[in-house]
Amino acid sequence: MKTGILLMGHGSRVSAANDALRVIAEQVKKEGGFDVVEVSFRELHAPDIQAGIDACVEQGATRVLLYPYFLFAGAHVLEDLPNEMAQAKERYPDLEMIMGQPLGIHPKLGEIVCERVAESLTAAGWS
Repeated sequence: MKTGILLMGHGSRVSAANDALRVIAEQVKKEGGFDVVEVSFRELHAPDIQAGIDACVEQGATRVLLYPYFLFAGAHVLEDLPNEMAQAKERYPDLEMIMGQPLGIHPKLGEIVCERVAESLTAAGWS
C-alpha cells in the first residue's frame, strides 16, 4: 500500500502565500520520508482539492491522508473539506482516505509566535 499525503491550504490570490505551502510539502516529503506529497487549495488557486487527490492517485497512492494546513477547525475544516473527501470517495470508491487534524494549539506554535513577536519588536526598535 502506498500512502499519499495531501496538504490542503486555503488558497490565496497572492502566489507567494501559496508557494509557502509548497515549501512545507517539500519539508514533509523529505523529513517524513513519504514518496507522495501533494498540495491543494480550497479556493482561489490551483490545484484544487480534487486535483490534489487525483495527483496522489496518479502516483500510485492507494490511501491518502488529507491534511488540513489550517490553524483551527473552522467552517472549511469542519464542513468543506469533509465534503471534498466525500466527492472524491464517489470517484475513487476503493481509495482509503482519512482527514488529519488542523495545526491547532501546540507548544511549538506558541514558541514560534514568541519568536516572531520578538523579531517584530526588535525590527521596530521596541526591544
